[in-house]
Amino acid sequence: MAKKIILPVSQRNSLRTHREIFTLNDEENKALNRYISKYKIKNKSKFIRETIMLAIIRKLEEDHPTLFD
Repeated sequence: MAKKIILPVSQRNSLRTHREIFTLNDEENKALNRYISKYKIKNKSKFIRETIMLAIIRKLEEDHPTLFD
């Protein structure tokens, strides 16, 4: 397995500087934790971020303007 090259912060293209915070109720948190343990997800924040962005990108692709609208 090749070593992963880690760039210094000053050379990264997509540095995350904006924080978004949300809260879950007990049932939502329990469901999220059950999913994470069932599918052996190692990075919870990465999973949540990718899941949210995937939903947003899909919705934007569905709603894009077309020539004949």
